[in-house]
Amino acid sequence: MIDRRRLLASTGVALVAAVSPWPLFAAGNPLRLASVKYGSLSWVIKTIQLLELDKKAGLSFEVVDVASNQAGPIALLGDGADVIVSDWTWAMRQRSLGEKLKFSPYSSALGSLVVPEKSDISGISGLEGKALGVAGSAIDKSWLLLRAYSKKRLGRDMAEYAHPSFGAAPLLAEEIRSGRIDAVLNFWTYAARLTGSGFKQLLTVSDIMKDLGIDPVPSLVGFIWKEDYEATHGAEITKLLSVVQQANDVLATDDAAWEPLRPLVKPASEGEFRSIIASYRAGIPKPWGLEELKAAERLMQVLVEAGDAELMGRGTEFDPKLFHHAAT
Repeated sequence: MIDRRRLLASTGVALVAAVSPWPLFAAGNPLRLASVKYGSLSWVIKTIQLLELDKKAGLSFEVVDVASNQAGPIALLGDGADVIVSDWTWAMRQRSLGEKLKFSPYSSALGSLVVPEKSDISGISGLEGKALGVAGSAIDKSWLLLRAYSKKRLGRDMAEYAHPSFGAAPLLAEEIRSGRIDAVLNFWTYAARLTGSGFKQLLTVSDIMKDLGIDPVPSLVGFIWKEDYEATHGAEITKLLSVVQQANDVLATDDAAWEPLRPLVKPASEGEFRSIIASYRAGIPKPWGLEELKAAERLMQVLVEAGDAELMGRGTEFDPKLFHHAAT
């Protein structure tokens, strides 16, 4: 029997006390899709609704608002949502613990290393002795990849020659704007906001992956659901993935489709808005095939070699059955 508390603890977040209980799914109920209110998924959902793509596909779904990306996995494991958006590395760990999950790519947009426009830092060697903000924690995947990259390129660990500090993405964006840190490794939306307002992109996580032999760059983030849910609601899963693709096709080519999304994107300037649109479009995933599957396996290998036992868990093995597109 699976220890549910162990599974929840492995997400790295704590449950908030006195949460309302979630109902279990039942046949005929709408698909429950977890979404952070102003996250990029909310942009897709809004587009689907405006174009009535769900109605045309005969898809009934409801949005389960979650406070953060970390709350999605809790909702899924606690039967509070049927589909969430999260990292496949987390889902891989859950499969190794016995929770059979499936993953389908949602976005390949990745973060980047950003410095002020007038900074004299031109490469990672210039970060020696500098204050570097890192979004997330010491086991954040982008940080582990940057450390592996610095070891390969310089023969030195970034954690030892720079002065990293870890924190929330929006806080670190403000820290670099105020000049309190010299550089920041931030998630793609915040990096796009910075570069759209005059900051320089020094290095992308995508470039790092390719340099480490992870090519094509696989989507890290995707839709995740339970196999037993798919067994009874496979048609709903197929329809959801289809309408998301249709919405992305529109967002990839139609600038006018972004105008209704301004209140959700909340850009501080037109430059920020255009930068976010460009980054989002670059992250729309291509069809998942054998090459992407091999790249994902290579990525997991790099993360494990980086000492990422806490994130991936000791003994976690790569399971291609996690990936929905690889099995179809």
